[in-house]
Amino acid sequence: MFDLPVYGVAKKQKQTMLNQIIPLLSQYHYQHSDTYKRLIDSRFFDVVRAPHDQQLPVASRLFKDLTLTSIAPSDVFRQMRSSGTTGHASKITLDGESAKRQSRVLVKILQSWVGKQRRPMLLIDAPSTVRAAGAMTARAAGLQGLSFFGRDHCYALNENMELDLEKVQAFCAKYADEPVLIFGFTFIVWQQFIQALINNNLKLNFSDAMLIHGGGWKKMQEQAVTDSEFKTVIRRTLGHVTVHDYYGMVEQTGTIYVQCEKGFLHTPVWSDVLVRSPQDLRLLEHGESGLIQVNSILPTSYPGHCILTEDRGTIVGEDDCACGRLGKYFKVHGRLPKAQVKGCSDTFR
Repeated sequence: MFDLPVYGVAKKQKQTMLNQIIPLLSQYHYQHSDTYKRLIDSRFFDVVRAPHDQQLPVASRLFKDLTLTSIAPSDVFRQMRSSGTTGHASKITLDGESAKRQSRVLVKILQSWVGKQRRPMLLIDAPSTVRAAGAMTARAAGLQGLSFFGRDHCYALNENMELDLEKVQAFCAKYADEPVLIFGFTFIVWQQFIQALINNNLKLNFSDAMLIHGGGWKKMQEQAVTDSEFKTVIRRTLGHVTVHDYYGMVEQTGTIYVQCEKGFLHTPVWSDVLVRSPQDLRLLEHGESGLIQVNSILPTSYPGHCILTEDRGTIVGEDDCACGRLGKYFKVHGRLPKAQVKGCSDTFR
């Protein structure tokens, strides 16, 4: 199953696979998580008969309020937590197998974009973000997970989250003519890196760089920075850079939805995206805007296989994106009004 092409399985085969696996995951979590069982029983829902797109999703905010786990405390290998602004973070428990499975899928997804050759890597963050004690945050997990695809790692910011100009210029001088990978969370890339370069009247001149960034769009929207403007300023400041946004969350670590060259986010073969009406939660058609639901076959240590997010989005199409990748492709429009901000980088001040 994990050898399937990331974006190479057409709708019929993929939906058949999801309809086999997702209901089995619902049954598994129903049997192993008392909290999930109570949620399902409160709705008088039959997890056995419902196809994957009719399975009852767990609202993402419930991972803040409830202990949703399907493993014993002794089996916890790692606890993940989101970067919430209120100090009330989502808590995700992983056993060794779940962590390994998520890492394997993340590698498969990202290799389809950056290739298997490790590139010199510029990380737009501070080293202390990964070294922080306690449960791993979504931001730290992102940095650690993406670091696997790079070599000769350079952190662009110091411990005060300020531009470390000497290190960045040395990195650029060394690798300006080589393929380079740059990674960071959107608002931090924009505010702490790009704006700092602009304020110092500095430009870098990478000849072949790829920037992968995610999270933090609420703050970008507050500053009226669009995706198009973000990319334009990135290229004006850094040189020849291809830019890929991605959508993901701590509740489904390992599954990310990367933006293609045409500007759409793509679902990998192991997951699916649905859109529901905010009013009555009915499934909406392609082209209609509503609440994003993400389904994934990966989570077994916690009931995170069907999650209703607080994000608004639109499914644009399936199997027919001009970039050539199969699967659903979609747009994210932002957080549902009045929903709590929970983005991975929105908590940076």
